[in-house]
Amino acid sequence: MTQPTSSTEITSSRMSAPAADSRMPSPVAQYIKAYQRETATTRKVLLAYPSNQADLKPHEKSQSAKQLLWTFVMEQAMALRAVRDGVVLGGTPPTKPESWEEMLGLFERQEQDLVNVLRDKGDDLVDAKVPFFTGPKQMGEYQMMDFLWFMLHDQIHHRGQLSVYLRMAGGKVPSIYGPSGDEPWN
Repeated sequence: MTQPTSSTEITSSRMSAPAADSRMPSPVAQYIKAYQRETATTRKVLLAYPSNQADLKPHEKSQSAKQLLWTFVMEQAMALRAVRDGVVLGGTPPTKPESWEEMLGLFERQEQDLVNVLRDKGDDLVDAKVPFFTGPKQMGEYQMMDFLWFMLHDQIHHRGQLSVYLRMAGGKVPSIYGPSGDEPWN
């Protein structure tokens, strides 16, 4: 195949190329894609964590590893409630399982539940609002998508904490955003 040599030929060749689908995915579809990718990474860290070290706390003011896992579960429960009911706080929280494995199972079930509800609601969520904390003892309204991104970013933040605990607990840190000392890419 020969390359176009003049600007007319270049313009003509661009115009004759098949049209690509230039539509942007909806905000909800973009969120689902990021949520699934980040939650899969969080799951890798959780699965790598030695469950017999669930009570590890690197400092007296730190949460234990098990408390961090429960934070993941509770934040997904809040996201689910926001999407389903338009509220976050109140109601009955999920029953806290005793074991690491049971909590991990709940985290995984909620992950799929949230994706299913997001797909069902679709773009109706874009203009929805949800009440939540905006500061100490202050409530305000979040755009639903902003709230969901806030929950996902907090999961990523706590996953970073847990990856440090993982190393301290003697586990192997998986690749998160690139190679790790335990999972090199070479």
